[in-house]
Amino acid sequence: MAAGGVTRVRRVRRSMVITKLPYTTKIYINYQVLIPASLVKALGIENAWYADITIEYFGQEITLKKVKLLRTRNTASRQFTVPKDAREKYGIKPLDEVKVIDIKPYY
Repeated sequence: MAAGGVTRVRRVRRSMVITKLPYTTKIYINYQVLIPASLVKALGIENAWYADITIEYFGQEITLKKVKLLRTRNTASRQFTVPKDAREKYGIKPLDEVKVIDIKPYY
């Protein structure tokens, strides 16, 4: 190490290992829901752009039709945004828990 140099500590974040449905997660502040990489790979939806997703929110089953699956460059994980009409109809708020029951991809 150089004298007076600053060392950087690299933190490794452990991924969530979820390989089957249903699973429970929280809604992010921007109304997005994460689908972890391990689940994306287990379901074989790495190349899907859209999906019909069924969630459970306070005992109510809600089917979201043809939601766009957002992706990052470096991981297989996906996110989807809960549509505004569903948020308003069911009173879905950020940081609420939802259970993802089913994901049916469009190719």
